[in-house]
Amino acid sequence: MPSPRVRKIADRIQVIVAEMLERRVKDPRLGFVTVTDVRLTGDTQHATIFYTVLGARPEDRPDLASTAAALESAKGLLRSEVGKQLGMRHVPSLEFTHDALPENARVLDDALERARQADAALAAEREGKSHAGEADPYKKPREADDTDETADLDGADDLDAQDTDERDG
Repeated sequence: MPSPRVRKIADRIQVIVAEMLERRVKDPRLGFVTVTDVRLTGDTQHATIFYTVLGARPEDRPDLASTAAALESAKGLLRSEVGKQLGMRHVPSLEFTHDALPENARVLDDALERARQADAALAAEREGKSHAGEADPYKKPREADDTDETADLDGADDLDAQDTDERDG
């Protein structure tokens, strides 16, 4: 877990790089780039910048390659601007990494949707059917017969009478 100072610097680098890519870097290969996260080492010497490209799917790999090349060529301009705005003695080196999180999330969403559809199909198939066996499969204690209860009560009354006789006598 990074220190609060390192986290603040990383957040500030994210804002600076995002603004620079939006306003000052005019490379036609760049496309719609979103800076998703910045991870900074504890000594603030190296910053890894994660980015995504809007509309880039795995089949659009040439777009990703051209965007990566454009970011690599703009790295010097971005680093100098980060150094000016942060006012640090040592400006961290920048490394751009394509963020695979959106693609992974899309794959998981597709898998969850397939599971929901399979569950719905199975529920429709089972509708109207019941499980084998009794409705309540658990054993219950036996209920005593009425004849047994009266016999026990009569015997208990006799014992109580004997106890009182012994105390009196």
